[in-house]
Amino acid sequence: MSATRSPKVSERVAPKAADPQPPKKKKHDDDDGPDFATLFRAWIESHRASLLDSLRRLGKQPIGSFFTCMVMAVALSLPMGLSLLLNNVERLGGSWQRAAQISLYLDLDASPQQGEALREQIKGMPGVADAEYVGRDQALEEFQQQSGLGEALRELPENPLPGVVLVTPKEVDKSTLEALRQKLSELPKVQQAQLDLVWVERLAAILKLGDRFVFGLTVLLVSALLLVIGNTIRLHIENRRTEIEVIKLVGGTDSYVRRPFLYMGALYGFGAGILSWGVLAFGLNWLNDAVVGLAGLYGSDFALAGVPVADGLSLLLGAVLLGYIGAWIAVARHLRELAPK
Repeated sequence: MSATRSPKVSERVAPKAADPQPPKKKKHDDDDGPDFATLFRAWIESHRASLLDSLRRLGKQPIGSFFTCMVMAVALSLPMGLSLLLNNVERLGGSWQRAAQISLYLDLDASPQQGEALREQIKGMPGVADAEYVGRDQALEEFQQQSGLGEALRELPENPLPGVVLVTPKEVDKSTLEALRQKLSELPKVQQAQLDLVWVERLAAILKLGDRFVFGLTVLLVSALLLVIGNTIRLHIENRRTEIEVIKLVGGTDSYVRRPFLYMGALYGFGAGILSWGVLAFGLNWLNDAVVGLAGLYGSDFALAGVPVADGLSLLLGAVLLGYIGAWIAVARHLRELAPK
């Protein structure tokens, strides 16, 4: 017989009491995935990489990128420059509100104190921007200077001109002005309230024509900008078609593929906005020399105003948004064609 004995069946089946039980794995909180801070850092890093990649690709083609921005800048400068010139012309000819002044002719027996009190009352009324009182003596003096009948007017026994209150409205609208004129004509010591409605109608027609022209030009040029940026982004997509197909083949999402092109469109818009701002500033400064010389011949110190900072920043922001939107439209149109084959 052998010296060794085989273990009993019970010993083979039942585990030894002395053997320790394997420890159970504890469930950790991070088994559900990365936390928010990690995801946010990854998101920032992805955007930073896309931005740097877009800058690098634009830097490889400096001449092409510059001319693309320059075309966009010219299209942006036209409506903004027209708007700035119209604002300067409006400032040269006086405000539109002053062109539609309501003249209140007072009674001949109205004293200067009553005229000043009436001016203060009218100035506080709704719809009135300003009011100015012109006394009888001042009115006669101005009429003598402007009419050239100074000697004849001095022979008159008394001043035939009444005092006048010149009312400047806040809004140039025919119905609003007529209602304001009717209300002013009912005030005490007011003999007649006169308003040149024909001039107001002409002024409203000119303003409406200018608004429509600027709006139509803006729509056409914005459409042209979207086409330019869309075609430019489309060329970049075609140059990277193979790379994009590989990215989508390994699981790249549409947003990951789209992101560099959106940054590229925004960078094109930013460059166009900077160039457009510079073109407008240089153009107005160039025209200002001739305008100052012409105004000096008429005894005026008028000069063109430059590009306001607020308008310049709005132009820059609008250019960036147009570039972003144009890139989004171009990528969305071609994204379904970029599936791996």
